[in-house]
Amino acid sequence: MPAASYPNISLTSDRFVYALFLGLLVWLPMPLGSNRPWAWHLLELITFGLCAWWVALHWRGSVTAPTALREGRTAVMCLLLFAGVMLLQLLPLPVELIALLRPFDAQLETGSWAPVSVDTQTTWMHARTTLAFTALAFLTLALIRTPGRLRALALALLISGTLQAVYGSLMTLSGSEYGFFIKKQHYLGNATGTFVNRNHLANYLILCIAAGTGLLLSDLYQRSAKSWQESGRRLLDTLLGSKVRVRIALAMMVIALVLTRSRMGNTAFFFSLLATGFIWLWLTRRITRGSIILLISLVVIDSLIVGAWFGFDKVAERLEGTAFTKETRDEVNRDTWTLIKDQPLLGSGAGTYFEVFPRYRQQDIPIYYDHAHNDYFQFVVEHGVLGCLPLLAFILLSVRQAIATMRQRKTLQFQAMAFAPVMVVIALLLHSTVDFSLQIPANAATVVVLMTLAWVVRYMPRMKQSRS
Repeated sequence: MPAASYPNISLTSDRFVYALFLGLLVWLPMPLGSNRPWAWHLLELITFGLCAWWVALHWRGSVTAPTALREGRTAVMCLLLFAGVMLLQLLPLPVELIALLRPFDAQLETGSWAPVSVDTQTTWMHARTTLAFTALAFLTLALIRTPGRLRALALALLISGTLQAVYGSLMTLSGSEYGFFIKKQHYLGNATGTFVNRNHLANYLILCIAAGTGLLLSDLYQRSAKSWQESGRRLLDTLLGSKVRVRIALAMMVIALVLTRSRMGNTAFFFSLLATGFIWLWLTRRITRGSIILLISLVVIDSLIVGAWFGFDKVAERLEGTAFTKETRDEVNRDTWTLIKDQPLLGSGAGTYFEVFPRYRQQDIPIYYDHAHNDYFQFVVEHGVLGCLPLLAFILLSVRQAIATMRQRKTLQFQAMAFAPVMVVIALLLHSTVDFSLQIPANAATVVVLMTLAWVVRYMPRMKQSRS
């Protein structure tokens, strides 16, 4: 890309900020999905520090704000409003108002003041982490401003997912069963990578596969070969070039996904890949032999060959053998819904599900639940309808930008990378009904980055040269 396509922007002044940003994305899933207080604090320290560094460069005139950052301020504002509701939950309010917002708490003294959150320390930690996610969205818009950086971001997620896949598969197939430097206590015989829960690894792999699929689509040839010599050259380029390495990485992630034995994780993956593939072909009008073969091969090869070798039949057995009489998630949803109806507006406070749900749990639920195993319900319990509206707006507006990119932009790379946020949303629509992957910081952070990517590909300056 000629430098003239990006006027008044230095491509090297913030290279260290950019490199640390990519390194952070690879690091996040490693320490148990960053689902520990010390990992939250590290995430906050790095993201706030990188934002301050970039702002300082901008203030000195070393970098200027790209178009995506200016146009994507709506996305950042949505996340800021989401965090703002958490801060509102910390403010002391008259107990008469609290009694209306939180009627299940009868221990409030008349005339006193109290916050909406039943655990202000936990809510404050979640508010800081959400601000860190907002910082990640800001950095994505500010740093990913050239096609080369866009490709590098997708490669970073591809590498991160492949590392998780290889490690998780080796631990399972070898019988070593180690997580993040500790012996696994749960999900023995299932791939978990450096996560604790197999479902959380499955969700993270789907996110990385979405980015990798966009990367693979961006390398499609845009016209048919005109001679057998050109066909041979393309075949050799495919076998020896970057395409085969990306394809192998995707296959390794699918192997690990199957080895997680996650029922909804595998279901969400295959359905979202198929659905997004059809959407992409329909909107981009790139219905070529190469694109159709690629999308079909992603599903057929991975499901029939890789799955048959590495245990897809066991996932099917788990699906067929699921006994709803043995599952208690329906009962949890029932009691969670009662909790939602008692405090619909502002919720009980971010991160407080573990504290308020026992007050509603009935006797037919014998075990303790610290999460709802349903992201929709848990978000409404903790944040209320008012808190969930900005988050919903962020998702819907990002999908709108991705769809607009597929339909209106002509550059293949931008259309291809718009594949990722759409696939992520479709997968989460399914997976979040039975799991709480968005409560895991590494997964939530990666989702925020991929959703923000929809704004990047919508407004990045057009690439003049195209792949033949």
